[in-house]
Amino acid sequence: MLAGEEVIEQMWGVSLDRLYESAEGQRILSCIQCGTCAGACPYGEHMLYPPRRIITMLKAGLIEEVFDSDSLFKCVNCYTCMTKCPREIKLTEILLPLVKEQSAVRLEEMPAELQKAIENTYRYGNSYGESARKRAAWIDTIDVPIRILAKDPTPVDILWFVECDLSYHPRGQDAARATALLFHLLDLDFAILGPEERCAGDCGRLSWEPGLAEALVDYNLSIFEKYRFNRIVTNDPHALDAFKYRYPMFEFKYKTTATVPELHRHLDRLAPMLSRKLDYLVTYHDSCCLGRHNGFYDEPRALLEAIPGVRLVEMEHTRENSICCGGGGGGMWLDTWYKQQDIERLSDRRLREVIATGADVLAVACPYEVSRFEDAVKLAGYEDRIIVRDITELLVEALGGH
Repeated sequence: MLAGEEVIEQMWGVSLDRLYESAEGQRILSCIQCGTCAGACPYGEHMLYPPRRIITMLKAGLIEEVFDSDSLFKCVNCYTCMTKCPREIKLTEILLPLVKEQSAVRLEEMPAELQKAIENTYRYGNSYGESARKRAAWIDTIDVPIRILAKDPTPVDILWFVECDLSYHPRGQDAARATALLFHLLDLDFAILGPEERCAGDCGRLSWEPGLAEALVDYNLSIFEKYRFNRIVTNDPHALDAFKYRYPMFEFKYKTTATVPELHRHLDRLAPMLSRKLDYLVTYHDSCCLGRHNGFYDEPRALLEAIPGVRLVEMEHTRENSICCGGGGGGMWLDTWYKQQDIERLSDRRLREVIATGADVLAVACPYEVSRFEDAVKLAGYEDRIIVRDITELLVEALGGH
């Protein structure tokens, strides 16, 4: 186990006494202790060490006490603190993951669900513990041609990185089928990796297991080198984050975007196909990664407003102020742990805002959110009043005869 000063040297590449000479170190140490990060954090009231106090402890030479705490298990990597920071400190991108990493190696016991997800991803390349051979099994349930590069390695424009939830989770597969149909109707040139695909690794980096993230990066880069494609499109904003902000450190060179902005690029061709009227009052939940971290706020709303009959209503907290679903940073596998800590799930908190709008449909654009919000709807007893749908599902529902 590294001592605090050695950890700091690993974090910023300089010794503690030269931290002020590091550009990122100077930025972090420029914290004015305004408390905005703690006040904006959805779980700030439950944290012993919110970001500003971590920096205070760092300056005081007491960082070891932070490492010995499980405080950052409450961090769901929603990027709120980073977005609100007046000093523009890269809290979620740099400081918090590094502190989590050191805290993880000192924990006596990892929460069981999170531990299982990490072990499954190490062994199988997905948190579900499913065989890689089953990753593309869902394509047999849809009458749309989907090319797997291992079977047909000819060059392609779009590598569609499907990711784990759309490959294995039943509700994720609904979004996968919808996406495949939309890509097909738009005549996009796309292919998938199928059994060769593994998790992009963003939640490994941001949820206590950086070694896992590095292993996944190495593996995926080796697979990418086998094929010729121009760009990557993915339904998972967490994968988008991995490819945009992590993989370039390892000479990753491909342009990457998410499915929602990709579909928005083709809205002029897609809109005339949306001939079926949907009499829905819809509210949209801004994904932390898609919205707060990558700035895609207007594109999902434009897609929804293009659907005939849809009336869009906003929740109290939207866009950069949206409340996280609680799935990021390992939160997908910490619900039991939160309950043991008597901490309310953020998906349940967010659902109250959904209910207040009177909406029939909660539209989402992240695969984590479908299962999290459907569970929250069931728990609240609103199954007969609110349905949760991925944007791609709503678009396909509106296709009419296509």
